[in-house]
Amino acid sequence: MNQGIYTVKSNRALNGSYYEMRLQGDTSSVTAPGQFINIKLDGFFLRRPISLCDWDGQSLTILYKVVGAGTEVMAELRPGQTLDVLCGLGNGFQTGGSERMPLLLGGGAGIAPLYGLAKALLRQGKQPAAILAFNTAAEIFYSREFEALGLPVRVATADGSAGIKGFVTDALAGVDYDYFYTCGPMPMYRAIERSVTTSGQYSFEERMGCGFGACMGCSCMTKNGSKRVCKDGPVFLREEIIW
Repeated sequence: MNQGIYTVKSNRALNGSYYEMRLQGDTSSVTAPGQFINIKLDGFFLRRPISLCDWDGQSLTILYKVVGAGTEVMAELRPGQTLDVLCGLGNGFQTGGSERMPLLLGGGAGIAPLYGLAKALLRQGKQPAAILAFNTAAEIFYSREFEALGLPVRVATADGSAGIKGFVTDALAGVDYDYFYTCGPMPMYRAIERSVTTSGQYSFEERMGCGFGACMGCSCMTKNGSKRVCKDGPVFLREEIIW
């Protein structure tokens, strides 16, 4: 983890709800896809934890949904403005396994960390595929970016306005995979847990106070004892989760 001042390079709307922000700054503390940053915003006591979508040696990319006062402020940020950021937080996805055809399952804002994960898996010579779920066609974002990486992509929408009608699990039929990675809301996780047939990893969202394990406010119980989502997670193995 490192704390630094990051400069907004771009901040654009992807659709009516989701935004993509690129920040320039020190990324040396980022070690794995699935980690997150914690952003300080003027006028707010708690920082905003946001998953990393992508990064390189000098910049990082986040995707976020405008859902409250904090993200409304973020949506108004302009290039050249600066932010106080804690970077490289949490334990991300583990990608060193023997799987050859991993499946990425994303819902809404949970799609963001799967993009960096897809790039990491491709660098290892693996052949990932993705199922991306949204409420409506109007909310679809980043599906073309996944396709540009060479991934087979299935899109599902709850209202059937694009792709397969239904949820992530409705798009699983006929997909060959030997492992899964997922990020999204809890109802989606419960449906996935009833449907998948392999080992995998879940990235959990939780309200956080500090973001680096000091306050214990995001603790959860696992089969291996109490864990902090911000420090020991946010990614946990399927085998250690208590549902």
